[in-house]
Amino acid sequence: MSKEAIVIGIAGGTGSGKSTMVRRIQEEFGPAVALLSHDFYYKAHDELSYDERCLLNYDHPNSFDTDLMIRHIRSLRTGQAILRPVYDFTIHNRSLDSIPVEPAKVIIVEGILIFENRELRELCDIKLYIDTDADVRIIRRILRDVKKRGRTLESVVEQYLTTVKVMHEQFVEPSKKYADIIIPEGGRNEVALAMVNERIKRLLDTLDEQD
Repeated sequence: MSKEAIVIGIAGGTGSGKSTMVRRIQEEFGPAVALLSHDFYYKAHDELSYDERCLLNYDHPNSFDTDLMIRHIRSLRTGQAILRPVYDFTIHNRSLDSIPVEPAKVIIVEGILIFENRELRELCDIKLYIDTDADVRIIRRILRDVKKRGRTLESVVEQYLTTVKVMHEQFVEPSKKYADIIIPEGGRNEVALAMVNERIKRLLDTLDEQD
């Protein structure tokens, strides 16, 4: 069975600029792009209290329902719509809601740990790793978590020092070796972005020829 979509994996440390890269690709290809972020697939923990959920390590591979994400990617790639989960970062738990995602010619899979999982990374036709200095990444993470996720500055800094930094060194940074392209500064790197978009266009042309 021929593949009906291109899967692009975008990995990198927290705050590295993955979202900017995703946005720039979406701007180029519009409705041809569907996005699945690993952050959508955090496991539900209804059995735990809020205080207990606050203590979980959210930067470890076991925090994610990666098997579900893999099934969803395979479904989208073969033309089947999915209902992807919604995660509420203000309560550290999965929401009861879900969001329909229609098949698209380009599927972007984004997250800090997507290259750590062999089965997941082998689904990717293009693997990009966004490489950004640690001091820049922590500043971006603080701003994001305080402004968008309702966190306190103290909790963000404590989480970074106790789990985020350790997990980055143990899992995220080593996964860089699986990338096809390592991009400093992500979507702000205009030369790299142009090269990636051109590669996507060539793959789309190949798909069109197969139709």
